[in-house]
Amino acid sequence: MRFDCDVAVIGGGIVGLSTAYAIGRVAPGTTVTVLEKEPALAAHQTGRNSGVVHSGLYYRPGSLKARYAVAGSAEMLRFAREHGVRCEVTGKLVVAADRTELPRLHALAQRGRDNGIPLRELGATQIAEYEPRVAGVGALWVETTGICDFPAAARAMARLSGARVRTGSAVRSVDVRADGVTVTTSLAELRARVLVNCAGLHSDRIARMCGLEPGLRILPFRGEYFELTKERRDLVRGLVYPVPDPAFPFLGVHLTRDLDGGVHVGPNAVPAPAREGYTWGTARAADLLEEATWPGTWRLARRHWRSELAELRHSLSKRSFTRAVRRLLPEITAEDLRPAPAGVRAQAVARDGSLLDDFAFAGFDPEAAGPGPSGASAGAEAAVARTVHVLNAPSPAATASLPIGREVARRALAALAAAG
Repeated sequence: MRFDCDVAVIGGGIVGLSTAYAIGRVAPGTTVTVLEKEPALAAHQTGRNSGVVHSGLYYRPGSLKARYAVAGSAEMLRFAREHGVRCEVTGKLVVAADRTELPRLHALAQRGRDNGIPLRELGATQIAEYEPRVAGVGALWVETTGICDFPAAARAMARLSGARVRTGSAVRSVDVRADGVTVTTSLAELRARVLVNCAGLHSDRIARMCGLEPGLRILPFRGEYFELTKERRDLVRGLVYPVPDPAFPFLGVHLTRDLDGGVHVGPNAVPAPAREGYTWGTARAADLLEEATWPGTWRLARRHWRSELAELRHSLSKRSFTRAVRRLLPEITAEDLRPAPAGVRAQAVARDGSLLDDFAFAGFDPEAAGPGPSGASAGAEAAVARTVHVLNAPSPAATASLPIGREVARRALAALAAAG
């Protein structure tokens, strides 16, 4: 096969671009092409989130999320400063609204310490030192949390990577053979030695195009935001979060000041009627059918139906959403909230209905003796040898994107060396 590039990366979000950036730094002679179906980079999860650089507080000690978020937060802020990307270290307050939440708050503090994160435990009267208008019976102050312009960081990675970026290139099919990979897009055909799948909301579909059955499906959850009116922005100084429910992968409605002085409120988390379903009116029959026929969808619903009913109430009723915010910020009224753009989280769900709670990769693994845990089906040896897949990279993936990119680059370059 005659090749157009050494490595083709599907997905022009921050994970795909950090992978291209890492390859460019580690192996500068390697030719990389990034394929992005939208006309611009960072159009989906990278460009539709709260912009928070997470400290790593929430994640299980020793997990990839914990390791990569702790390392990645400092690295992302350093990268941003070095390359003229706007960022700010704001700190974050995690607030227990009532006494029933205190045991979870104390457990979260211990988890933070286990992850090496500097924090301070506060009593009710100390909360006002950081957020005078916030109410609670206790809190954690996490000083290493910040905010960043992630789309600008992604564009900087693209520029510094030396990769060729092809926007408007939706992937139609992938043909993986022993001697290389052919990707057919809406614009052209591309031949590569190795393929990297960083397609986010569509990562499971790309894996199946390559001949791998990943054993999971991406279920889209829409996060709906409001923002405070200009007159009420002074109610919040920085970042204010509730104590999360450990049984649910979402952090709950929180308040985050952005780089322009605005304050976002949210998100809730409701099942989206399309993988890019940013509104209730955006639905795709093919996406709904795929969700409905995946056994994990119904097992997940049975497990979390009470939580999802509460989230749906917040989505359909501004009054209900406001009540949720008032647990942290009692002065808020519905009139203080204005709709803001929503995001969609790509959440990987296994067949048994369990939510993958860590970053997940498939395809070529230089540490594996054979296909093993890569998820390759029978007869898919070429797909395992020639492809690397990022199958689960929701929040804090933007924070952790530089370490994630290095790991994916390591696998891709090892696959390239093995392919000869």
